[in-house]
Amino acid sequence: MTSVLTVRGLSRSYTASSAPWKKNRKLRALVNINFDLEKGKTLAIVGESGCGKTTLTKQITFIEEPDAGEIFLDGTLIRYRNKYQVRKIRHKIQMVFQNPYSSLNPRQKIFNQIEEPLRINTQNKKAARMERVHAMMTKVGLPIEYGFRYPHMFSGGQCQRIAIAKAMILNPEILIADEPTSALDVSIQAQILNLFMDLQEEFGTAYVFISHNLSVVEHIANDVIVMYLGQIVEQSDKRSLFKRPLHPYTQALLSATPFLDPKKRQIKIKISGELPSLLNPPTGCSFHERCPYATKRCIHEEPALRQMDSHLVACHFAEKINS
Repeated sequence: MTSVLTVRGLSRSYTASSAPWKKNRKLRALVNINFDLEKGKTLAIVGESGCGKTTLTKQITFIEEPDAGEIFLDGTLIRYRNKYQVRKIRHKIQMVFQNPYSSLNPRQKIFNQIEEPLRINTQNKKAARMERVHAMMTKVGLPIEYGFRYPHMFSGGQCQRIAIAKAMILNPEILIADEPTSALDVSIQAQILNLFMDLQEEFGTAYVFISHNLSVVEHIANDVIVMYLGQIVEQSDKRSLFKRPLHPYTQALLSATPFLDPKKRQIKIKISGELPSLLNPPTGCSFHERCPYATKRCIHEEPALRQMDSHLVACHFAEKINS
């Protein structure tokens, strides 16, 4: 398969200001991120709050410039400081946000909001734009008459359908969904996930799906990246990761995930302690302070992300733990 998005060595840090008499400190939000996103496939990125998921989306949507690393779109290197190049390709990457209400303009009718990307990025006349809007509203399950209403007149699930229609109206190559179902009722979540999958099948759009809900990830993803403190600790195809997670952090996340199927339920693995501060990350393995298998080596030596079976895993003792 062809990679529509390739990320190599992506890193991002921020300067954390403190008291005037103290020296500013660096906050490492992303460290050496690498992955490929194939056309028509879904890459899920999971982890606790603060692991760097949202920061990563800011880099691959060109909202922020990384400190290091490269991003290739359709094989072409994207240079952040080339504003013409970024503006030319920005419409190819669209985003659906967590809160559907905050992503819509409360003062605009739905027709105008879904039409806006066409108005900005195409030369189509009004009639052609509205024809496209009507067709997209039908695809996401919204009656045409809803276009004359305002966002406050809709439920959360309906607003998310509007946001999806707005994101898909330009037929983007990549859609980034940042926790798109976490603010919705469980019954509505299934409908929205099925809508994502139907649109992907029809348009061939590649998804980057950000989530902390592994039940959702199992339903929609093809490949999974597990992040911890801005680093990738495990990377694999979905089936292999759910069948045999190799990193202790991934094992703990899966053990905490509720499954209706008794065969999928696992013995609960308790993670002790709190997520460390990015201003003062642990030495060695970033997970060693909370890992039940940590040794002195883990404290002093940072594990490399290495190949094990069909996984990439950053753990010194992955073989021993999973033997």
